[in-house]
This record gives sequence, C-alpha cells and structure tokens, in this order.
Amino acid sequence: MISKALIAASTKPIILLILLNGKNYGYQIIQSVKRISGGQLEWSDGMLYPVLHRLEKDGFIRSQWTISEEGRRRKYYSITDLGHKELEADIAQWKSVHDALSKLWKSQPAFE
Repeated sequence: MISKALIAASTKPIILLILLNGKNYGYQIIQSVKRISGGQLEWSDGMLYPVLHRLEKDGFIRSQWTISEEGRRRKYYSITDLGHKELEADIAQWKSVHDALSKLWKSQPAFE
C-alpha cells in the first residue's frame, strides 16, 4: 500500500500529466489514475476535487461546464500555460528524487 504522504505529494503532477492529453472530468481522471497505476492508486472524489479546486485557484488548470452526449452536465478540466510550466518544474524535481533513490538502492545489497 502506498502511503498517504506519497500519494499527496504525487497528486499534482499526476493530474497535470493526465490533462496534457486533453480535457478530462473528475471521474475520468480517477479511472485514468487507477488504470495507469495498475490499481495501486485508487483516488476518491473526496480526495480529488479539493486538489482540482486548489490547482484551479493556483492557475494551473481551468474548468468549464459542458453538456455530455448523454445530456449530463460535466465539469471538464484542462491544463493552462502556467500549469505546463509548473509540470516541467515538478518533473525535474521528481527526476532528481528518482535518481537519488535509484543510486541509493543500487548501493544496498538488499535491494538488488
């Protein structure tokens, strides 16, 4: 099981990366995360929507209400130019963390 702290830390870049592929609504984002992670990350509405609201408030994403083909109102989210810049910074930071952990794991016989 992945810790809540690690899930919280990775939520922003995961959402921004998903939105790079185009507009998405909440349930679709949750399902994408579950599929991409092979079921290791299972987000709930109660976890996702506060993050989406914060990302929108920070200017990293924007939302728009749209009527779906089934006639449902859905709030679609898309990444902004500022969100692209933030994602680039996040990716650089995560790569640095990944590289450091990889070096540490390689130096430990128990992790080989």
